[in-house]
Amino acid sequence: MNRLVEMKDVVKKYGSKVTVDHLNLTIQEGEIFGLLGPNGAGKSTTIHMLSGLLKIDYGSICLDGFSVAERPLETKRRIGLVPQDLAIYEEMSALDNVMFFARLYGLRGALLKERVDEALAFVGLQDRKKDKPKSFSGGMKRRLNIACAITHRPKLIIMDEPTVGIDPQSRNHILESVRELNRMGSTVIYTSHYMEEVAAISTRVGIMDGGRLIACGTQEELRAKVAGEEKLTIEAQGIPEAALEELRQHPHMIRVVPLEEGVEVYLNSTQAYLQDILFVLSKHQVRIRSLTQTEPDLETLFLSLTGRSLRD
Repeated sequence: MNRLVEMKDVVKKYGSKVTVDHLNLTIQEGEIFGLLGPNGAGKSTTIHMLSGLLKIDYGSICLDGFSVAERPLETKRRIGLVPQDLAIYEEMSALDNVMFFARLYGLRGALLKERVDEALAFVGLQDRKKDKPKSFSGGMKRRLNIACAITHRPKLIIMDEPTVGIDPQSRNHILESVRELNRMGSTVIYTSHYMEEVAAISTRVGIMDGGRLIACGTQEELRAKVAGEEKLTIEAQGIPEAALEELRQHPHMIRVVPLEEGVEVYLNSTQAYLQDILFVLSKHQVRIRSLTQTEPDLETLFLSLTGRSLRD
């Protein structure tokens, strides 16, 4: 596969605060690249620099062989951006919204009409094309946002937190749209702080925290980094801090993460040390409702690398 995106030592600062810190990243044509990280990790800043909306303070970004800083028009023609904040006009019809953005990319005449109809049909809004977005649900507005970004058939589609604040049905529609756009030939960068979404669609995953890329690879490669760990989720009410601290002091507990109604315990062998855990909780009169053992996942890896939950 050809390299579509190359970022080398990219830095972005706001005053003395470093938002993106010497980021190096390569994305190949044909990938669905999931970019994970909590709010404030630097994900949106990274894609705004890639799409030419923010100036790079240091380093370089190339898209399809063109420098984003030196050849901005060439790179912008190759990008379809679905921003986190809706970029649609509430008082214009859905059709007029998509036509407006399509014209910005130079589409005219019969080709303009064909591509606009195609985009509206793709997101399931053809029957609502004459309606104004102010009457749409949050999920429909998100889908219209996608239609506005794909009319020019971009090589790279960037989706920045596209499922924030929408219902599960619309979320599933958007995730399937990402898969279909990829099957049609577009490379996709999908940023989120929802691990389950990225896990469902991505061919490769990057994890950002504090402006740095702290891990990158296929999901299998990333899970291998925590292959020796097991996660035990204990559902219970009112686990006292003294019990949590006693669990933390156990030499074979890797991490102990309190939950609203229970605790997650990461350890090397649930079978070997389950009795120790039950003894501690029983001593502190904790009444357990359920125990669930799961294999390590991307959330486990994030905890291992940062010591905190993805959505903290």
